[in-house]
Amino acid sequence: QVQVVESGGGLVQAGGSLRLSCAAYGRTASSYSMGWFRQAPGKEYEFVATISWTGDRTNYADSVKGRFTISRDNAKNTVYLQMNSLKPEDTAVYYCGADWNYSDYPVRGDYAYWGQGTQVTVSS
Repeated sequence: QVQVVESGGGLVQAGGSLRLSCAAYGRTASSYSMGWFRQAPGKEYEFVATISWTGDRTNYADSVKGRFTISRDNAKNTVYLQMNSLKPEDTAVYYCGADWNYSDYPVRGDYAYWGQGTQVTVSS
């Protein structure tokens, strides 16, 4: 079993930056592909970014390409989402998921483990 905990959310002005962290806890925590999804109130879960367990493959939603960067530090069992040039439409609860399998275009059900989410609010 792997426990996933997100952190780093908060309130930021449009155009600003924020870095989210996703820490995984467990004996095999560093062996998972991980991804970020987000959900705004009243909207469905939206794929944001994903990264393979080795870190050699990444992919992003078109809406965040060029602005967000996903990375991982397996020594710390942590995945990061660096968010730059934030827009009000980025406001959502951001969730980190983990799974043995990797996909460039994951859906919510692809991830076996999920964190509780961290709120990101971008003001205009």
